[in-house]
Formats: sequence, C-alpha cells, structure tokens
Amino acid sequence: MQLFNFSFSYAGFYGRPWSMDQRKVLFQCWGLNTYLYGPKDDLKHRLLWREVYSPEEEAQLRTLIVEAQSRGLRFVYALSPGQDIVFSSACDLTLLKRKLRQVSDLGCQAFAILFDDIDHSMCQADSEAFSSFAHAQVNVTNEIYRFLGEPPVFLFCPTEYCGSLCSPSVSKSPYLQTVGEDLLPNITVIWTGSKVISRKLSVDCLAEVESVLQRPPLIWDNLHANDYDSRRLFLGPFKGREPQLRSHLRGLLLNPNCEFEANYIPLHTLGSWYRAGKEERKDEECEYCPDRALSAALHDWMEELNQPLQAVCVDIRLNSNPSAVKEEWEERDGENKRSNQPSQPNHQPPGSRPGAPSGGSRGQKAQGRGICGGKGLLSESQVRLLVGLHYLPHEHGPSAQKLLQDLTWLKSNCQLVSANTKKTPPQKVGIDEWRGRASRLLSLCEDIAQLHCSVVGGANRAVLYDLYPYVWDLRNTALVAKAFICWLGCGKTTGADLLGVESEPWVFKGGVSGEVQMLLPIGSSSELFSHPPPLFPTSRLYNIRPYHSKDKVELYRMVRQLHLRTQGGQESSIAHPDVIGDRCLGPCLALCPEYSFILEDELGVCGCVLGILDVRSFAKRCQATWMPAMRDKYPPKGATHCENILLMEEDQGEYPDSLLYHFPSQLRLDALPELVDISVSRTLLTALLTALKANGSQGVFCEVQPTDRQRLEFLTKLGFLEILRGEARSREGVVLGRLL
Repeated sequence: MQLFNFSFSYAGFYGRPWSMDQRKVLFQCWGLNTYLYGPKDDLKHRLLWREVYSPEEEAQLRTLIVEAQSRGLRFVYALSPGQDIVFSSACDLTLLKRKLRQVSDLGCQAFAILFDDIDHSMCQADSEAFSSFAHAQVNVTNEIYRFLGEPPVFLFCPTEYCGSLCSPSVSKSPYLQTVGEDLLPNITVIWTGSKVISRKLSVDCLAEVESVLQRPPLIWDNLHANDYDSRRLFLGPFKGREPQLRSHLRGLLLNPNCEFEANYIPLHTLGSWYRAGKEERKDEECEYCPDRALSAALHDWMEELNQPLQAVCVDIRLNSNPSAVKEEWEERDGENKRSNQPSQPNHQPPGSRPGAPSGGSRGQKAQGRGICGGKGLLSESQVRLLVGLHYLPHEHGPSAQKLLQDLTWLKSNCQLVSANTKKTPPQKVGIDEWRGRASRLLSLCEDIAQLHCSVVGGANRAVLYDLYPYVWDLRNTALVAKAFICWLGCGKTTGADLLGVESEPWVFKGGVSGEVQMLLPIGSSSELFSHPPPLFPTSRLYNIRPYHSKDKVELYRMVRQLHLRTQGGQESSIAHPDVIGDRCLGPCLALCPEYSFILEDELGVCGCVLGILDVRSFAKRCQATWMPAMRDKYPPKGATHCENILLMEEDQGEYPDSLLYHFPSQLRLDALPELVDISVSRTLLTALLTALKANGSQGVFCEVQPTDRQRLEFLTKLGFLEILRGEARSREGVVLGRLL
C-alpha cells in the first residue's frame, strides 16, 4: 500500500498566490514527497475548468511540474468540476478528458478529482441517467481514471468528506456506501476527519470510515488552513494526530496557511511527526511531542526570521500581473533606507488637512523616524509570543490563554475597584489581586505592541509582508483592551453593560483578537475592529490610556496647533493661549474627565478623544459652573472677548430631544497630522465607545463640518450615519450618530 509519507497541499487557497521561488523552497523542506496543486486563484482549476490552458500558462505549469519531479516530489494536479458539471453529458466528459490530457502531456502523472463543497442536487438529465448523486460522481471518476491509464496516484474527494457532512452518519451514509462499493479500488478517497477542521485524529475514529469506504482514506488535514477567516493565522505545531495513524492511511495532505511565511512551524513539526511514526523504537525520545517539536522548529525558524530576506515579487497566478502593492512596499523600503526619512501616506487622520505644515518641535522630531526601515531582530521570546497568540483553530497558546483569562476575570470583578459599587466595600486582598492581574495584562499588551514594532522593523521583509496584517490587528485590539482595563482601574464604571457578547468559543471569527473583542462591551460592532491594515506599515509605538490632569497642557497645545493649521493663522492672532483649548476641550476635561482618552507615541501626546455620557445633564452643569468660570477667566475687553464667550455658549447649545433620546452621548476626536497609522484613530475612538457602552450609553453622536470630508469618511466607515444637519444648531454642521 502506497503512503504519501509527508505531503503538502496547495488546494483550497484563496490568498495572495505564492511565487515560483517560494514553492521551490517548499519542495526542499523536511522530506516532502507530494505536492497537490489546486488553488482557487487558478480559475481554470474550478470556475473555468472546461477551458484549456494557454501556451503561456502551459509553460508556467510545466515548469512547476518539472521542478517538483526534479526534487523527487510527486506532483498531483487537481480539478474541481463539481459546481456545474452535467455528469450525463458526453460533451462535459469530453471537455474534462481534454483538460486532464493537456496536463498529462505536460508531464503530470498524478491527478485528483474534487467534488467538495457543492450542491447535492442533480439536474433532470442526471436524475434520469443515474440512480443517485454518488453514482453520478463515481461513474465519471472511474471513466476518467481509466482514460488516464489508471495512474498509480489518483485521488477522489467526495462531497461527504467528513463525519459532520455525512447523512445520517458515517456508517449509514448511502452516499459513502456507494463510493465504497463502486469506486475502483485503486482510487484513493480523501477524508478530513470527524469535521472539516478536526481537532483530533485517532486510529479508532478512522476505523469506521475505512470500513465503509472499503479502503484506507487519505487525510486532507485542514488544521493550519486559514482561508475561511481573514483575521486568523495558525503558527502552532502539528498536533492531535497520533503518529500511529500512518499505518492506517494512504497518505496525509496538509492544507496550509495562505501566507507562505506562516507555514514554517506547521511543516517543520509535520516532518517531526512523520519521522516519529517511522521509528521502530518506542522510547520517549522517539515519541512525537508537539512541545518538543515546536521548540525545535522555533530554533530553526529564528535564523530565517532574522535573515535580511526580501519578499519575492514573481507572481505565478495564471492570467494575472505581479502584485503592485508588494512592489510599492519594497520600493518604499528602499527609499527609507536611502534617505532615512519617513514617507508620508496619502491619507491623514481626522482633524488634519492635506498639505498642512508639520510645525513645532514634535513634528521635527518625527522626521527622523522611518516607517519601516527593516533592521531589527526578533527575539525568541517575541517569536514564542507570536506563536502563542496565533496557535491552532481549537487551542490557544499560553500567552493567548493568559490574555483571555485575565481580561475575563478583571471584567467580571471590576466591582473590586469601582467607586460606584453598592455592595460591601472590597477587601484589600481582592483589590491587590485585581491590580496584580491588571498589571500582568497591561504588560502583555505592551509586549504585543513591541512585537508589532519588531515585525515591522525586522530584517526579513518577506515575513513582514505575510504576518503584518495579523500582528497589526492584534496590536490594535490589545490597545483597546489595555485602555479598557486602565479605565476600569480608575473606578468610574457603574457596571451597567460589562458583559460583552456571550458566545460559545470558536463560533465567531478573529481568533484571539476576535475573542478579546467579544469580551468588550462594544464587541458586537465588528466594523470598529475589522479594517484593512495601512498600506505602509509603521513601527511607531502607541499607547491609549485614560486622561490625567497633567495632560491638559499638552492637549491644549495640540488643539491650538490644529486650529492654526486649519485656519492658516498665526500664534499671535490668538489673544489668550488657552482660549482654543477652553472652547474645544475645557468643558469635558473639567466636568467629565472619566470619558477622555489620550493617544500617545514615543514623542508624547498625538491625539485624544473626549466623551460626554449624558448630554442633557452635562449641558446643565456647563451652564451652572463652566460658563461662569469662563466669563471670569476672560473679562470684558472689547469684541474679542464677546466673540470668544459667544462661541463657547454656542458650543453648549441645545440638541433636539428626538436626537438625545436615541443618542444621549457625544464625542470629539482630535489627532495630529503626523499620525502615520490612521488605524490608531479608530482604536482610540473604540476605546471611548467601550467606556460609554460600559456605563449604559445606547448611542453616541458628534458634529462635523460638511467640508471636512476626511472626517466624514472616517466616521462613516465606523458605522456613523448622518442624522441631522445644520438646523440642529445656529451654525452649519452635520451631526453623525451610531447606536451602541
């Protein structure tokens, strides 16, 4: 019985296609002996299966086949005609034979026919010609197998390819019984296990399917496949598969991560698994241990991660051009290294205007920092953190487990540090435990931020391009979680809505990032968390935290800068240095500072978001205390005084009850133009919405000038809708709101 002792699958692939050079690298790794080609990016593999390859496509495919065979690999060409084939059609059968004959003439000697993920129903012609759907598939498969000369390797993927898809069960499935009885015995049947993504595979669980199929199956293992969730990556070891399986299988195919650089550990540990299964000795050293295999893979991967490797720009996707985005990234890298100057993106954050001068010492300091220079080293502890946060579909690594456990506990026990609790005052022991767990979680969030920085600044640019979207996504989610825990620690929560989204594990997308999201009060708002990463990565470190009174000077200076840039004015034109800050930020910082969050980087404060939980009560407090204080601070001195006080009073104008009924809360967001990573503005806003939702707000609004298109676009992407125009105020303005 032939065994695919260590195989690799490129089928079911939806991501950026791998280059020819990348595939050649895989052909040399750790004892691979089979390569299955069936990417969904190749339209002529599935959607346009009837069409033959052009001469240029033939040349590409022939090169791949020859390269695989020269390295001792079996090249398996897979075709998926099941979506629209008419099984009884002589024309379709002729086209199918023509297509496979073309690939055979290129030198391919192994084939696969895939009928996965298709509708079970048959057209009228097929219903008249065949007694069942299974009979139709088996009939065509057998004929193709004979047509190709009964090749030594011919694979068949059934529509019921795992236990959960079998009706009514594996042993009683009429479909599988027909396959087992009528499919020619030398055709190998593909199986994924009890589920599409099986947590475990054992000898016992395969006995049933082997019996009904009347042959040992070939496992198509989706353990590390991530094409079903764009926010998940699986860097953990090959696990949950007994090494003794190999003697009960015709082979094992591993369906990988879409990102090439993410597959080092999965393939390395699969090689260790296979070698352990071959060993005749049964001492402890020869037994497969996922943790030992992971450590060995990490040791070898470290050298590659810190090699100054550029990503390959050759794109072998049939009928496509090389990736322009990746070329642009590499060109940007080169420019940064030559000039040591940061490149400015084409977008600016809300609160800025195109072409605004950078101005000030902070802007001058920022000029010395490149966006992604590519000269840092990833430490082993950082790589372990990376793997632990992106482990396996059914299991988190240690770092991810700690993050989720601590966040869950801190949220559930926030009454220990809440100043508003009506229960018995907490004991010091409970407070100390809360503070200790919070400190540990905040430290882990900082490590995630440092990991993001190291990946962006790392020497291996190929790793950056493949892993960056995932570390970027988790960094932003960790920033929100960190800000939320810091806010809880300030004791301002009422615990009105801290439960987040209740859900069983694994039913929502996003992996660790998604689970952290769901633990937050605003977790069901996916548009706040799921955005594409910036085109040009930045290694700048950011922090989001609650406002402290000492931040007032910096915030006043920032909004004064923004005002001058927007108005194109001079510093001397402002009579009093505090007047802009008092007008824009003062009321919130004085009357409800608990809903103010600060964004800072290595150079200091670079943004802020201010919130008002209850606009009605806030307006009353403002008229009673804030405005009298302003009249005292700015005594009558002519027209300038009157204008400033009038503008402050207008800012506290009334909003319609119909608006405040659904949107009782208000926010203001400001960020400096030199803020390169636009995503942190979204993350900053999300931190405030989390706090407002936690204390019972059901909706929030903000006012934007209709000419500020960047801010309007930014908020619209985050779920804000226009609910009122200028008639709500005495001056022109668009009111945008979103429910929480």
